[in-house]
Amino acid sequence: MAPGHRIKKWLKSLSPASGDDSHRVSQSDPSNLVLVATETTAAASNLTGDAVPAEVEATLEATMPGFGYRLESEMANEYMKKIRRFRILVMGRANAGKTTILRRVCNSTDKPEIFDGKGNKIESDIVQGTLTRGYHDIQHELVFQSNPGFVFHDSCGFEAGSTQQFDQMRNFVVHRAATTRVNQRIHAIWFCIPMTDYHRTVTAAEKRFFNECDTGHVPVIVLVTKVDALYLTAIMELRDEGLVIAEAKERAAEKQGQLLEKWLAHVKHELDRCKFPPKGYVSLQKMHEEDADCTPLMECTANVLNEQGLQRLLISTQQSSIGICIKYAVNKTLRHYMMLGLKDRLQVDVKILEASLLSWFPNCQDVSELMAGLTGCVLNVLTCTLHVHGMAAICE
Repeated sequence: MAPGHRIKKWLKSLSPASGDDSHRVSQSDPSNLVLVATETTAAASNLTGDAVPAEVEATLEATMPGFGYRLESEMANEYMKKIRRFRILVMGRANAGKTTILRRVCNSTDKPEIFDGKGNKIESDIVQGTLTRGYHDIQHELVFQSNPGFVFHDSCGFEAGSTQQFDQMRNFVVHRAATTRVNQRIHAIWFCIPMTDYHRTVTAAEKRFFNECDTGHVPVIVLVTKVDALYLTAIMELRDEGLVIAEAKERAAEKQGQLLEKWLAHVKHELDRCKFPPKGYVSLQKMHEEDADCTPLMECTANVLNEQGLQRLLISTQQSSIGICIKYAVNKTLRHYMMLGLKDRLQVDVKILEASLLSWFPNCQDVSELMAGLTGCVLNVLTCTLHVHGMAAICE
């Protein structure tokens, strides 16, 4: 096979793939980072609040009948200039592990600071009583000082069937999905379903939400939480099959995986039939551990976002893994430059390339130093690729 064909085949392999498995990469091991940079694949597309210019908002309204909209590049850039933080609505019944997940995402063991809708801090003793009982004002903003780039809203569980609570939640979603103050818009919804209640994973409350609540362009991701609870169930089922306790423990992990697959398939079957089904599903394990891996959650969320600017905002805000930053930077930036180079013999501007790569990373000195070296490596790859492509063309 000619070198040019091999390169084109490799470039094609870099196409976005939402279903690929990812592994966590240590932030302190440069060799691992290089490995990720050379083995990358990922997902997809440009949006950064105060009020949006009228012409942009008009385009938004005209192109948003459902999830499939996408702004033109120029409009998307204008939109993204207004967005400063990534805002997520977290939903689900009480004791679904929501707060634990948010702590892991923000790499914190502290309680979040709570602000009202006007940005005024609410003293913790005022809200502590309601928080412990699982009640929240959905308008309140939850912010962890370890990562203030994320803003969370926690909906009160509505599994009890309260019409008032459901209507408050739906009104919030509708308003925050389309408000002209784009810095107040929610960008994603995490809907938590715990495996502690696997016998009632999809209740009337879940069906009501996914049948009656049109979230518009804001994607909903189902988080299957507390998967570890299935371990005990696995032990019990193996014991019922006649295994002694030692044998049951030995096979428990495999059985737990089978149970998770079974109940996740059940959840998908029930919710995918709803009028407004989720855009993605992800299962989370061991979120109570400080080193729990949130990378699958970040990737799943990024993959269902419609605008590359929002993907970039999420990836550069998360602190789960620097590997995912490299993965997106290479796939979204390097692949773009390589395709242009192969097609148009593009002369790469190192400053533009460096800025484009850096935009996928947190703004810190360590990352800047890392990317300075990586940019040089990328330029070498581009130069080598263009040279080989040119030689292949001559040979052909």
